[in-house]
Parts: sequence; C-alpha cells; structure tokens
Amino acid sequence: MSKTALSVNLNKVALLRNSREGNFPCVVEHAKVCLDAGADGITVHPRPDQRHIRPHDVYDLAELVRPLDGIEFNVEGNPFAESLGDYPGFIELVEATKPDQCTLVPDSNDQLTSDHGFDLTRSGDELRPIIKRLQDQGIRVSLFMDPDVEQIKLAKAVGADRIELYTGPYAEAYKLQSEQLESIYQAHYKAAEAANELGLGVNAGHDLNLDNLDKYRGIPQLLEVSIGHALTVDSLAMGMRTAVERYRVICHK
Repeated sequence: MSKTALSVNLNKVALLRNSREGNFPCVVEHAKVCLDAGADGITVHPRPDQRHIRPHDVYDLAELVRPLDGIEFNVEGNPFAESLGDYPGFIELVEATKPDQCTLVPDSNDQLTSDHGFDLTRSGDELRPIIKRLQDQGIRVSLFMDPDVEQIKLAKAVGADRIELYTGPYAEAYKLQSEQLESIYQAHYKAAEAANELGLGVNAGHDLNLDNLDKYRGIPQLLEVSIGHALTVDSLAMGMRTAVERYRVICHK
C-alpha cells in the first residue's frame, strides 16, 4: 500500500474565527501547525456567503504554501459560483491564487455541505472549457464524483486529471455498521480501479475520520484524502498537532 497524502481542510477553523470580530483563531497559523505536524497539504472550500473561508484566506494560504517543497494547496468549490459582495467568483479566485489543485464540486450556494458528485451527462459540456482553462494555467483539476463507473468514464472524457470520490455514504454506513457497508466500499474500490485504468488519479473526502479511514485506505492507489470536520473536532480533545499526527500515521503507513 503506497502513501496517501493528507490534506487538512481548514474551513471549520475559519468558521470559529468568523463567530467573532478579528482574526482569532488565525487560519494561517493553524495551517502552519498542520504542516509542522506532517500534513502534506492544505484544503479550503470558499463559498460566496463566506460562512467560513474568505477570499483573503485563500490568498494568504497560497502565499504560505507556494514556496514549500512537497506541500500542495487545494482549493475546492462550485465552478459556477459567481461574484457576491467582495467574493470575486470561484474561478476568478482560483486563477488569482493558482493552487496546485482545484477540486470542482457541484454544490449550490445554499447547501450546508457537499453531498453528491457531478452528473456529467448534464454538466460535462459546461465543465470541459473550465477544466481546460485551469489546466492551461498549470492547475491540476479534480472532479467531485460518486463511485459510478460510467460517470468516471465521463470525467476522463471531459479532461479531468483526477476524481475525488465522495465518501459521505461510506462514512455513514461505517458509523452505523450497516449491512450495506461492504457493498458501498466495493463500489468505491471498483470506481477507483476504473479511474486508475483510465489514467485518472483518485482522491477522496467527506466525513472520513480516525475510525473509518484505515479501511478506506485499502482503495487502490488512493493519492489524497482531504479531512476537515472530523480532524477539527478531534483537535478539541487532543490538540491539532496530535490530531494531524494521528491521521498522518494512517495515511502514510
């Protein structure tokens, strides 16, 4: 089993900061803690309502990560999100900060969190030029996808570099020890195999935690996981440095 990169999502740190005026807790300082503890990258998901990550966070984190060898910055979000107030629009923000990876996610402005992958039979034609536009600027593009082999074939057809498998249903089945757990896991396994055969890299994310991550690491050639909510909650009990180290052990073993 090869190493899986751990990218820490800092949205919930920003959410806590936004509950008061000022810059406490500081997103950049917590990114430094994560990286010092061995995280392989930082992820943020800026939304137009700025409920957590704000545009200036994306600029500041890009500046932090850019000179660091072997560390990646991943910006995820809805490619069709337009400007709102001082939010410049998602694609405009990505182009201004040029992260290593942009993960395109089909979430609407009023969604609580991402909860499904793209249906590329409907959005593929719109996504194709956006993907190329980002790739032409040296940005790797990943698409947030359900474990559906036919949809993953379309992800390759529209030009994506990677997919990020949506792991919410897997995490829920694991928590409940549902009889569907193994069938869900096998669907992810087969989806990853199909992606690998097509030459697509495989990432994963959503509700992965210290309990369910070890099993999920069995997915073939899993390149990266992005983890935010659970890691932030674990940080309340054990401290962020220790939490990152615990996740890193699972990802790197």
